[in-house]
This record gives sequence, structure tokens and C-alpha cells, in this order.
Amino acid sequence: MKTRVLTPIVGLSMRAAAASGCGTLTGGAVGAGAGAATAAGLDKDVGKGALIGAGIGAVAGTIYDITRD
Repeated sequence: MKTRVLTPIVGLSMRAAAASGCGTLTGGAVGAGAGAATAAGLDKDVGKGALIGAGIGAVAGTIYDITRD
């Protein structure tokens, strides 16, 4: 009985992850590059700038994909 209830839920969550995955990866990559470049230009820690940029870019990419579909 539990399998019958959980199967559609797991399927829908996998569909949502696949739909938002492309924008998340692209946004993270672009954000990491932009964050590293900004940090280098400001003479700050490039690694921290890349991490912050990757996080912000991934969130922005996910939001873009969700609102685009």
C-alpha cells in the first residue's frame, strides 16, 4: 500500500528536479565565474566570491526554469 502512494510522489519530485536541473547548473556555473571575476577585481578572496556567485546563480537559474515552464 505504501508503494502505491509513494510512487507518484517520487515521480513528480524527480520530474521537478529534472526540469529545474539545467538552469540550476548553468546559473551556478555562470554565477561562479562572475563571482570569481568580481572578487578578483576587488582584490578579495576569489574562492569565496566563486562560492557566493555559484549559490546565487544556482538559485536564479532554478527560479528562471520554474517560471519559464
